[in-house]
Amino acid sequence: MTMMTPPPLDQQEDEEMLVPHQEFTEGPQPMEVISAEPATAPENQQVEDPPTFKYRWTIENFSRMNIKKLYSDTFFVGGYKWRVLIFPKGNNVDHLSIYLDVADSTTLPYGWSRFAQFSLAVVNQIHGKYTIRKDTQHQFNGRESDWGFTSFMSLSELYDPSRGYLVNDTCVIEAEVSVRKVVDYWSYDSKKETGYVGLKNQGATCYMNSLLQTLYHIPYFRKAVYHMPTTENDMPSGSIPLALQSLFYKLQYSDNSVATKELTKSFGWDTYDSFMQHDVQELNRVLCEKLEDKMKGTVVEGTIQHLFEGHHMNYIECINVDYKSTRKESFYDLQLDVKGCRDVYASFDKYVEVERLEGDNKYQAENHGLQDAKKGVLFIDFPPVLQLQLKRFEYDFMRDTMVKINDRYEFPLQLDLDRDNGRYLSPDADRRVRNLYTLHSVLVHSGGVHGGHYYAFIRPTLSDQWFKFDDERVTKEDAKRALEEQYGGEEELPQTNPGFNNTPFKFTKYSNAYMLVYIRESDKEKIMCNVDEKDIAEHLRVRLKKEQEEKEHKKKEKAEAHLYTIIKVARNEDLAEQMGREIFFDLVDHDKVRSFRIQKQLPFNHFKEEVAKELGIPVQFQRFWLWAKRQNHTYRPNRPLLPQEEAQSVGQLREVSNKAHNAELKLFLEVELGPDLRPLPPPLKTKEDILLFFKLYDPEKEAMRFVGRLFVKALGKPTEILPKLIEMAEFPANEEIELYEEIKFEPNVMCEHIDKRISFKSSQLEDGDIICYQKALTSASRDQFRYPDVPSFLEYVRNRQVVHFRSLEKPKEDDFSLELSKLFSYDDVVERVACRLGLDDPTKIRLTSHNCYSQQPKPQPIKYRGVDHLSDMLVHYNQLSQTSDILYYEILDIPLPELQGLKTLKVAFHHATKEEVAIHSIRLPKNSTVADVINDLKNKVELSRPDAELRLLEVFYHKIYKIFPPGEKIENINDQYWTLRAEEIPEEEKNLGPHDRLIHVYHFTRDPNQNQMASIVCLTCPIFSFR
Repeated sequence: MTMMTPPPLDQQEDEEMLVPHQEFTEGPQPMEVISAEPATAPENQQVEDPPTFKYRWTIENFSRMNIKKLYSDTFFVGGYKWRVLIFPKGNNVDHLSIYLDVADSTTLPYGWSRFAQFSLAVVNQIHGKYTIRKDTQHQFNGRESDWGFTSFMSLSELYDPSRGYLVNDTCVIEAEVSVRKVVDYWSYDSKKETGYVGLKNQGATCYMNSLLQTLYHIPYFRKAVYHMPTTENDMPSGSIPLALQSLFYKLQYSDNSVATKELTKSFGWDTYDSFMQHDVQELNRVLCEKLEDKMKGTVVEGTIQHLFEGHHMNYIECINVDYKSTRKESFYDLQLDVKGCRDVYASFDKYVEVERLEGDNKYQAENHGLQDAKKGVLFIDFPPVLQLQLKRFEYDFMRDTMVKINDRYEFPLQLDLDRDNGRYLSPDADRRVRNLYTLHSVLVHSGGVHGGHYYAFIRPTLSDQWFKFDDERVTKEDAKRALEEQYGGEEELPQTNPGFNNTPFKFTKYSNAYMLVYIRESDKEKIMCNVDEKDIAEHLRVRLKKEQEEKEHKKKEKAEAHLYTIIKVARNEDLAEQMGREIFFDLVDHDKVRSFRIQKQLPFNHFKEEVAKELGIPVQFQRFWLWAKRQNHTYRPNRPLLPQEEAQSVGQLREVSNKAHNAELKLFLEVELGPDLRPLPPPLKTKEDILLFFKLYDPEKEAMRFVGRLFVKALGKPTEILPKLIEMAEFPANEEIELYEEIKFEPNVMCEHIDKRISFKSSQLEDGDIICYQKALTSASRDQFRYPDVPSFLEYVRNRQVVHFRSLEKPKEDDFSLELSKLFSYDDVVERVACRLGLDDPTKIRLTSHNCYSQQPKPQPIKYRGVDHLSDMLVHYNQLSQTSDILYYEILDIPLPELQGLKTLKVAFHHATKEEVAIHSIRLPKNSTVADVINDLKNKVELSRPDAELRLLEVFYHKIYKIFPPGEKIENINDQYWTLRAEEIPEEEKNLGPHDRLIHVYHFTRDPNQNQMASIVCLTCPIFSFR
């Protein structure tokens, strides 16, 4: 068995244990070694994991020893040296002190560590059942080389011959030690160690992972999921059955932890949902309901009901007349009380407890009037798989908050629901069915009411071996860890100063079971059935095996990446295909060009042969250029490869050309074509030759495209190549054109006009530079176009932004989209939105930004002219690296500047004599008072009498927190999180005497759908006066 680093002390359980021995007397202590039974394991013996060894130490003349401490002989466990250390007269306490010690701790290398689970015992030589045995576990190291119990048992009990611990002045001590490997978290292999794999946590999905593992390890359920009809055209992210099939298949056959993103996407969750903890019971019910619905009309229809559905009978039986009312209800899980119950049986006792309906609470029986009656619940049948939800969380009305119940609550390995002659069963129950259950899984919550961690202990085959499924990690665990340590309750901290304070400190255990899954013994063979590949649809096997092969291929490529270089080759065809469609700046997107994976040791000339074979370009017609990143962050072809460079290996060439030392080599392939479009040998290039690239802009179509490249002479002038440029653009021969150099685009666009009369060298043009050109426009014709020249068009492209607008009333649905510029002012944006909506007055548009994390509108709208540009509206809380493309809009009834000078409050008016609540929006200037709100409200509501006076209250969760004084300003009143309640002031409260008090009174009802549970539903929270 392989263990991870041991748990913290708050998960360990014995009373006065878990302390390294500490001595308070100075100077050396006498030591005497009493002979012990010889160790049987040689030091270098190879033993299985976990190696366990039981050591027995017999100590004679025990009461006559006048020594402080005593060591046993050394014994070997797991190849390590151990010994037992005792303090016969106590380690400064009136108890026997006993520890397990690393015998060779002083000679071990620095940083040594080993982990052991062990028990220490003082044997009762008269009655073995009274042997005192205590067990613990510890990570032994240089600072804590011994560990055990300072107060193991009282000395008075030990030295009393009649008790049986000292017989003929001989004491017998036993130590049972299991050494476990301490495994590094990152190197731990769940599949290798346990045969199972875990599930990856998306952020806060551990609660879902524990539930999914539990369902997966119910083989009958897994088989039913596999048999749900899906098709090869389905996508897992859009189909819960297929996503669950895929997940279960990977859990069954994968060697590594499995992701759940496809499944959560099939739920309709976004990333934000995955970072929010949901209710496990609700998730279980929703998932089963959706699967149940998808199973209808298929071969597995009814599986969910068959596995999980039970029935109980709610009854009310009159005591004095012959009348009984019953109602049969189904359940998929049972909620059991934890508070006030010591175990599962006590919870079931409480569940079926009979309630007396008498006195003021008599039952209205049909045709019999009010009658004394008995009310309760009995079970008609239990399901084969019984899911018990333990009510660890409940609402505390005294504290007005949710709390977690960490009380100790026991649950048995076997649960007998036929106990006491079937006291839980109704008269209609089939008594031939034996309701004896065995525990399958324990789902645990560790933490408090506001958050924590979830994991599960599961017996996948119902054997004695338990496994802990904790997200990605699966470990073997013993039954004690899965059962007793998940009961909850209190635990004792170890004593840090033995001899000074012997009173142990108790603390609450916050890790405890919240859900139990039991399987009925009589259905065990059917439910724990065999599930293999024949149960999985062929298309699913093919799809998932292909995914696995692709994953393995990528893994292999990654492992061998250091042996290869990726060469990305851009050609004229790539530039022509991408320019004006996918990109506008620079020349090409290298991620979308042809790439070659070449071994580093191969000569570059071998690569050229590969290119000839793949692209059909003979080696003699190929010339490759290296790309270079310039200081202005542009990326351009820099120079052709030299013949001596082409003679090098691919790896050497990459290192020469790539300062970033990544695995890629980026090249531009120059191929000259003749009039017949056949390749020609590359022309001779001298220092006077400059390779330029040309783009053509059409202001009428607002389009730009790549038209070709040319070699020009450094001392030549643009006028010399104008005919060629006109020919490339297919313009008339006499067309006037204008030339611009595209210099850079980050952080701002720089595109400058080129003087055609001066040389290329004087214009500082060099290899790889880009010239954009267009038809020359007259002053009159320029006004016809939005972007008449290259610089204005590139500026537009650099800052354009498609924004998706949504109505604030429907924040999940895109309403329309507009292409805008990030440089647009506030007025520009609202004018275009108003135009799109057909609204004459843009000031009646109010916009709200988008929260990228919650995928919801931000709480506060954008103020009128509160931002300078559109880019400021789209940025996420000043995080320039994260922007959105969504804005929300509202159409106001008055202009926004006017509205911003007003305060709008939503007030709920409760009528004095009618059971109705009306919501009113009160809009007043911000400097108004509560009295102004009340006066405005009086004109809108119906009063019980003309002279009735109103008051305004602040309510949160049905509780009144404040009665507003009439003179309070409304500007700071918050109605976003608090409810504003208006009501008439009762006459009796207007003239309260000095001894009169106002108290809050809650109105509550018992939820009729929840048996024996005082579910308090706060309906209103009025104030009553008492005298």
